[in-house]
Amino acid sequence: MFFLVIGVLLLFLKVTEFGAVGAWSWWWVLLPFALAAAWWAWADSTGYTKKRAMDKIDAKREARRHKTMESLGMGDKRKRKR
Repeated sequence: MFFLVIGVLLLFLKVTEFGAVGAWSWWWVLLPFALAAAWWAWADSTGYTKKRAMDKIDAKREARRHKTMESLGMGDKRKRKR
């Protein structure tokens, strides 16, 4: 996401020819988009994005279980037994 934000900002500055970026080569302006594509390819091929998604689901599941135990009145008892 960081590379996309930088890329869009540089693209806007290049098209409007604002400041020093207006004089840059198009290769430098489009480089963040290539880096974003490379990042996504790496993250998908190594399973990084899938693991992050699974961690998020596990955290929601644990929070839901904890909330249910508290609403049933079993949360405090379990803490005292330990």
